[in-house]
Amino acid sequence: MDAHEKLQEVVHRTPLETSSTLNQQTDQNVYFKMENQQKTGAFKVRGASYKVASLAKEEADCGVIAASAGNHAQGVAMAASKRGIKATIFMPEATPKAKIQATEGYGASIVLTGESFQEAYKAALEEQKRSGATFVHPFDDFDVMAGQGTIAVEMLQQQPELERLIVPIGGGGLISGVAFAAKQLKPEIEIIGVQSAKAPATYNAFYKTGPQKLTSCSTIADGIAVKERGRLTFQCIQKYVDRVVKVDEHYIAKAMLQLLEREKTLVEGAGATALAALLDEDANWKKKHTGVILSGGNMDIAKLPTIHKLAAPKKIVIA
Repeated sequence: MDAHEKLQEVVHRTPLETSSTLNQQTDQNVYFKMENQQKTGAFKVRGASYKVASLAKEEADCGVIAASAGNHAQGVAMAASKRGIKATIFMPEATPKAKIQATEGYGASIVLTGESFQEAYKAALEEQKRSGATFVHPFDDFDVMAGQGTIAVEMLQQQPELERLIVPIGGGGLISGVAFAAKQLKPEIEIIGVQSAKAPATYNAFYKTGPQKLTSCSTIADGIAVKERGRLTFQCIQKYVDRVVKVDEHYIAKAMLQLLEREKTLVEGAGATALAALLDEDANWKKKHTGVILSGGNMDIAKLPTIHKLAAPKKIVIA
C-alpha cells in the first residue's frame, strides 16, 4: 500500500457515484469511479506520479522520456514538472489536439511521430538510448501498475460491498494494478477487463485466439489503441483477472453519449469502454454491486459527430 500512502497528497480521491437510471437499464448496482475528474483528466497521473517520485536523484537528473497516446503523457509531464525535471514525450501523429496542448501546458517537449503508440514507443526508446533520459513506460512497469492500483483501494474504501470491477484494457497497466490491489483486499471480487473489438490484443492473448500483435487498431477509444499487450502486465492479468470481453464501437459511442446526456459527464472513448460492456445487449451479466472505472475524460469535442453516428441504433436488414 506504499503507493496509496504516497499519492494521497498528489492525486485527487475521485468520487464514486451511482445512477438510478443506469441501475435500472443494466439491472446492476452500478458505481462509477470518476477518474475523468482526476488531475490531468485521467487515471494515468497516478502511475506516472508514483514512478517519477520513486526515481533516484541520478535518474531524475537525466530527465524523463515517455511514449503515449495522450493521458500518460500528461501524467508524466505533470509529475516531472512537480519534481523540476525535464520531460520529453513521443506521441502518435493522430493524437487529439486537446491532449497535445494539455501535455505542452505542463512544460513537456512533444515529438509527434508514427501512426500508432507502438511507433511512437520505438522512437522514444531510440531517443532514450541517445540521451540517457529515464524511460517511464505507460504500462509495463511495476511502479506504474502500483500507482494505478490505488484506484481499487479507494473504490473498496468508498463502497466495501463492491463484488465486481469492470476495467478498460489498453496495454494493461490499469487493470493489472487494480486487479492485484483488489484481490489483496477482497479475494472473492470479480475483475473483468474490456477491450475495443478493433484493438483486442490482450483479449486474443488471454483466450489464445487471433493475433496477439495487431497490424492496426483504429478505434474511437484511442487511449487503449495498443497493438501489443505488455509482458509484465499480461502476467498479472493471467493471474488476477477473471474474464476479458470485447465491445463494439457502437456500444463505446453509446456509452460516451449516455454519460454526456444523462449523467452530465464527459468521458473519452477509452474511459467509456467499461460502461459499454454493460450496455451490450448480447452480454449476460449477473446482478451484482459493480464498479465501473471511467478512466479518462480527455475527449476531442470535434469527434462528437462521429460518435453520434456510431451510437445511432443499428438498422435491421431483412433479406
